[in-house]
Amino acid sequence: MADQRHAVDEVLSARSGHFVFESGHHGDLWLELERLCLRPGVVRPLAAELARWVGEQRAEVVCGPLVEGAFVALLVAEELGVEFVYAERFENRENRGLFPVEYRLPAALREAVRGRRVAIVNDVVNAGSAVRGTAADLVACGAEIVGIACLMTLGEAAAKIAEQYGVPLFRLAAREANLWTPAECPLCRAGVEVTC
Repeated sequence: MADQRHAVDEVLSARSGHFVFESGHHGDLWLELERLCLRPGVVRPLAAELARWVGEQRAEVVCGPLVEGAFVALLVAEELGVEFVYAERFENRENRGLFPVEYRLPAALREAVRGRRVAIVNDVVNAGSAVRGTAADLVACGAEIVGIACLMTLGEAAAKIAEQYGVPLFRLAAREANLWTPAECPLCRAGVEVTC
């Protein structure tokens, strides 16, 4: 696990500061996920390790949330020779609290997962917006979720989502991270400006 954590850390650039995540939570660690697949050859061995585990779950389809998670999922699907689908991010303007975004498969891909064994593959799971939204929509499409795999988890949200759906979680690395609701954020209370 230490070697995998080192390999994952090598492809993820981290910054400290005061950040607001898509879930609406605040935190003090930001990973530059946009740079994750800048050098696909570096990510490919990590995706191959995820693919070994996903293959053990007998997944017929691999689904990744856009954007960076879908790139990792595509590499995993290619490694396994199975189908790949993705979930798109939509802002739910009616939800003004935590988790104001949803993820849905495009109309053309919804039937491709019905009644099939689907593994969710993501890059990093922090608060879990992308995985939570993707899982909910896969269930709505009639898919059988067989597991969640990612390069790294920050905190315990990924484990809670896996438990909620009764599926195993596989991660190459885990890291502790602070995650607060806006009302609980000590950085807000201390007057620390949100980092851009």
